[in-house]
Amino acid sequence: MKTLAVDTSTMMATCAVLDEDYLLGEFSLNQDMSHSENLIPMIKEVLDNLKLKPKDIDLYGVAIGPGSFTGLRIGVATVKSFAHVFDKPIIGVSTLEALAYNLPYNGIVVPMIDARRNRVYTGIYKWNQDKIINIMRPTIMEIEDLLDILKTHEDIMVNGNGIHLYRDKIINTLGEKVKLSPIGLNECKASSVGELARIKYSEGIRDNYYTLAPDYLRESQAQRELRKKEG
Repeated sequence: MKTLAVDTSTMMATCAVLDEDYLLGEFSLNQDMSHSENLIPMIKEVLDNLKLKPKDIDLYGVAIGPGSFTGLRIGVATVKSFAHVFDKPIIGVSTLEALAYNLPYNGIVVPMIDARRNRVYTGIYKWNQDKIINIMRPTIMEIEDLLDILKTHEDIMVNGNGIHLYRDKIINTLGEKVKLSPIGLNECKASSVGELARIKYSEGIRDNYYTLAPDYLRESQAQRELRKKEG
């Protein structure tokens, strides 16, 4: 089963093609949120290099957030279009779960995505043999509140773009309890999205390409303004 996966939750646009237990190709580009310009050419380049056509894909996986509202809309809409046109199954995957999946680790894994205003999108994950388990559901919180929670844990691995912003604060607060992800595992990887999509598909999980939507975890500016107008 060939799986095409996409993640545009952050500044990193990434797509990958997997076939059963093999990663056939992956392309990642960290370039100022220009996903609307780069995503389709990126997908085309990966498929062309593998001598594949979109109709050859059996399953589509896409990161549904949280993350950049604009980036998520672009990625989800693009993958939904492919799944619809070629009538193939689609699976939405949490960006935080996919980030945590980058890091098989004996302790807890804590992805952090910048949510601005001193806040991060985050969750807490733990590996149980070959499965990753969510032990604190995805949420948005101030970095200080998250660090207060993490003080009660030992053996912590963190990743995501939030650690670039809050590196000193994380290290000063958690000290030797915390390890920072290696650079290559710190950003979103479409291969992790694809692998999780395959696992969910094997468990009988399916999403509907008509109704699958980004999981923003908070309202967009446009939604807030509309709600104010409506009273």
